[in-house]
Amino acid sequence: MEGILKDVTQSLRLLRRSPGFAIPAVAALALGIGANVAIFSVVNAVLLKPVAAPHPENVVVFLATNRGGTGAIASDIKFNLWRQQTSVFEEVSGYHTGMLNVTGIDEPQPAAGAFVTVDYFRLFGLSTEQGRTFTAEEERPHGAKVVIVSHSFWRKMLGGDPRIVGKVISLDNESYQVIGILPAGIRLAEGDPPDLWFPFPIDPNSNNQVHYFRALGRIKAGVSLDQANAQMRLTTQEFRRRYPNALSTSREDVFSVQPLRDFLAQDVRSSLLLLAGAVGLVWLIACANVANLLLIRAAGRRREIATRIAVGAPRWRIVRQLLTESVLLSAAGAAGGLALGAGGIRALLAANPVDLPRLGVKGANVAMDWRVLAFTVLTALATGILFGLIPALEASRADLSGVLKEGGGRTGGSSRQNRARSLLAVGEMSLAIVLSIGAALFIRTLVALRSVNPGFDPHQAVAARVTLDPQLARLPGVDDIAADVFRRLQRLPAVESAALTQLLPLEGGFNSLTIVILGRPLTGLAHGNARWMTVSPEYFDVLKIPLLRGRAFTEGDRRGAPAVAVINQAMARQFWPTGDPLNDRLVIGRGLGQNFDEPPRQVVGIVGDVHEDALGMQPLPAVFVPLAQRPNTRAYTMWAVLRTHGQSPALDEEIRGELRRATGVPVPPLRSMREVLVQSTAEQKFQMLLMSIFGGLAVFLAAVGIYGLMAYSVEQRTLEIGIRMALGAQSGDVRNMVVLQGIRLALIGVALGLAAAFGLTRFVRSFLFGVNRLDPLAFLAVPVILSGVAIVAVWLPARRASRVDPIHALRREC
Repeated sequence: MEGILKDVTQSLRLLRRSPGFAIPAVAALALGIGANVAIFSVVNAVLLKPVAAPHPENVVVFLATNRGGTGAIASDIKFNLWRQQTSVFEEVSGYHTGMLNVTGIDEPQPAAGAFVTVDYFRLFGLSTEQGRTFTAEEERPHGAKVVIVSHSFWRKMLGGDPRIVGKVISLDNESYQVIGILPAGIRLAEGDPPDLWFPFPIDPNSNNQVHYFRALGRIKAGVSLDQANAQMRLTTQEFRRRYPNALSTSREDVFSVQPLRDFLAQDVRSSLLLLAGAVGLVWLIACANVANLLLIRAAGRRREIATRIAVGAPRWRIVRQLLTESVLLSAAGAAGGLALGAGGIRALLAANPVDLPRLGVKGANVAMDWRVLAFTVLTALATGILFGLIPALEASRADLSGVLKEGGGRTGGSSRQNRARSLLAVGEMSLAIVLSIGAALFIRTLVALRSVNPGFDPHQAVAARVTLDPQLARLPGVDDIAADVFRRLQRLPAVESAALTQLLPLEGGFNSLTIVILGRPLTGLAHGNARWMTVSPEYFDVLKIPLLRGRAFTEGDRRGAPAVAVINQAMARQFWPTGDPLNDRLVIGRGLGQNFDEPPRQVVGIVGDVHEDALGMQPLPAVFVPLAQRPNTRAYTMWAVLRTHGQSPALDEEIRGELRRATGVPVPPLRSMREVLVQSTAEQKFQMLLMSIFGGLAVFLAAVGIYGLMAYSVEQRTLEIGIRMALGAQSGDVRNMVVLQGIRLALIGVALGLAAAFGLTRFVRSFLFGVNRLDPLAFLAVPVILSGVAIVAVWLPARRASRVDPIHALRREC
């Protein structure tokens, strides 16, 4: 221990005497480690932290897999069957969320609500600060109207009334008794806690097959995930026996469970791991830069090290001393990296337009916990050993007689050291090529996405979300609201046209329902599935969705009139590869039970395809139903879509005011459809931005590495260059010699980087759109640009070499 302390003391003294070496080395390491800390902190919060629940490793989500993929949306009949599997599950809970309005006050306010079964609170270990949670009786259909409020809602909306438990509040113009208050600071597995909690009534005898909520559970202690999934396969068979007439999709379903943490992160896991890999390459380049600095420093200390070995110091002692210096450098870099990482996390979250799961409000769950600190410590140790071992070993192998005979003359170090420095520079260039090609592919992807026709015209179009009063959420309430909305908005001179719709394009969430074509032979329960949504007659005109054949909806398509539907082009192609859709009638949602009773509908028109989910996904079959003819199901949320002659804050406030007066509920700020379109590519833009930053850092560090190597080479070859010029070499010859040496290393790095990118780009294939992973433009442009950067990096040392004064060089080396 005493020897190690001496090494540390001596290393600190030496580093303090060499600020020109220590400061650049620590800065490069802080940059590499800080970027890794920032990315790892997000990876830790999303992928590694257990969910906030007792025995989090046993909390699972219920899934159903069929030809359409795997989904986590449950129906009543499935949930009731899953709930009966008590041999493998302790708790099974259903839940869904929605927006409500706090009424009974001067200005109604929106609030987020969660509808949960009684098992939910036990599943996540939640208890009330005051009052109680729900009882089984309150969960039953037509149970008592009770509510549990969050701590923040209690403080802000209820004034922190200490006697609020037992009192009645008005929500959506209905009376609810407050039975409990949740404590402050609770964390949920899937996101921010809602304001209000309600019992979720699921009838045990329900035949409802509509999928509209999620089911979670906890596997019993001693039961493995494989055993639970084996039981779920048996449950699948039981489901098919009990419900032989279930929907075709349900008959094909295979039930399973998946750990909740893995399920929440599955959509972003690949993206985060890709970014972690990219920032890891930046760290390697930073390490290579510092290793080169250490090799250069070791070459300057060859006489000192040789002298120590000559007087009896063992080689392992020299290696330990040099490794101590490198570990101290990495420790200083780690300290700076933690500071940069903390700032990088905030910048990352501020710039991130994508809703990453489990981050919490403003990234509250992203913190420097023990995992981040352990990662930083391990990274610092690995960095110190990685970039310090080669220089230490090289320095300890000094040829004693040769070094001691050199006297005061300069030396460029051993040929082995020169090869090591060259290899490090080549490695930096190779890694920079890989990262830069990745950035180029993401840039090309974003350009391709931005060139996709979304199927609608976003210019001068805005949308406002309207949360409806439940008393008006069923027909004919929506008809009355729609009529009042149109009447009020048409009075505004700046509003050209307006429409109502369930969902916005590019927002996803469209319902997929069964489709039966009347008169066509049927082998199963349906001919297929299509997306379903209700719109007012003006919808296609407001968004300028082209009508390809037939007609759009009119005011005559109201309740009591013949039932009609409009389909998109994708549905016409899939369901009518031959024949005319306008000659047929279809039934939507057959078999969903009494909650969705649809009459046969005549297809009256075909409209162009709209990208409902994302610009990078092909439009799916979709069927539109007139708002006035929709099934008598609740529609708590609608979107008012308007085309205006211009936009301004005053107009937005005027529109929101008219919507507020028509619906009686508050209206959030308007959204421009242009913003919706831009937001649809936000994830790809964010990935492109990060990859470009990492690629830029890699290029900068690689250029610095090559410049440093060539500058040092020129410095150590001053005597040789002076002799060459004294014997008649021209300055241009010397300059070309140095340039060719640097360019040779750069081109070797480019070739190796291209080979590596050729293989590694297969890992980014799933993130690309409209561009091949071996895109010729990226694989040609990046090497050319980086070769140009390398030429600039070697030109400066070459220019200095060409100006060496032979007399001065010979005198210096004497």
